[in-house]
Amino acid sequence: MIVLNAPNLVTLSRIAFIPLIIGIYYIPYDWMSFDTKNAVATAIFILAAASDWLDGFLARRLNQMSAFGAFLDPVADKLIVAGALIVLLQLDRVDALVALIVIGREIAISALREWMARVGQAKSVAVAFIGKLKTVFQMIAIPLLLYHDMLFDWIDCQWLGTLLINVAAILTVISMLYYLRKALPHAMRT
Repeated sequence: MIVLNAPNLVTLSRIAFIPLIIGIYYIPYDWMSFDTKNAVATAIFILAAASDWLDGFLARRLNQMSAFGAFLDPVADKLIVAGALIVLLQLDRVDALVALIVIGREIAISALREWMARVGQAKSVAVAFIGKLKTVFQMIAIPLLLYHDMLFDWIDCQWLGTLLINVAAILTVISMLYYLRKALPHAMRT
């Protein structure tokens, strides 16, 4: 049963932010400058990232955890990252290989987790520290790449964002190998 409680509504709002981030760049230039588009898209992404913390907080605080929320939360995270990476790829701010690594890993690990859950081994591919670290680098890099300009006249957002997304891509590969190694013994038995 789908539970539409406060935490799940916050999670659903994160999914609703995706077309907003993409749509910002389709607004005609005579309505909104490119710099303003970058700032608005960045603000929306940061709001979406903050809502990830908020939905978990609300679920625990209000004791409104649900199977639907547990399913939807990681899906929303993956969709917002994939949507932002596709925008960044279109804007030529991220390398196609980096976007492919990050998005491909998310699909592969989601499928792996689904399969491991079906064979009763979901805990063997539970979120690990390396996966969380990868997420931190992504969630810092993406708004920097969306913003694209100098910040406070001394932070080159494109340079720093590129560095961080490349580190995130390396961590992405490492985390994928980690999860595959954890799942391999169980795969041999099924």
